[in-house]
Amino acid sequence: MTRSILPRCSRLLLMLAAPLLLAFSGRAQGPHFSHQTIFVTDLDRAANFYEKVMELKRIPEPFHDGKHVWFRVSEHGQLHVVSGAKEDIAHDINIHLAFSVSDISVFTKHLDAENVKYGNWAQNDKTPQMRPDKVQQVYLQDPDGYWIEVNDDKF
Repeated sequence: MTRSILPRCSRLLLMLAAPLLLAFSGRAQGPHFSHQTIFVTDLDRAANFYEKVMELKRIPEPFHDGKHVWFRVSEHGQLHVVSGAKEDIAHDINIHLAFSVSDISVFTKHLDAENVKYGNWAQNDKTPQMRPDKVQQVYLQDPDGYWIEVNDDKF
């Protein structure tokens, strides 16, 4: 009789503990990326760039004040574009957003069609540069001078 109760108790304990273990395992990974905000001088200009050039999808934003446009950048990640900057300022290429595409040559043809300047890290050649891990990448700037890397990383 004791033997038949133990397996049932073990199963019951496992069924009760599993959701708790899963909850704690999610927390153990640390914070998850939520969003990046950029502060821009001209909201329409910036939103048009991210929608047409970067081909990001607009998503609803809660402010409804004409000063915010939000975009989906990953399953749960967002880009928040907020107006109010007084002037375009220089940004260092070392601080950049990075996006991956399935085919870098298709994307650079799209950039060419949109008349968007892009290049390698040094900005002296339009040929995608190869990182040591064999990922190809190009860099471009949005209308407010924020740097963007586009690469063909497969994760």
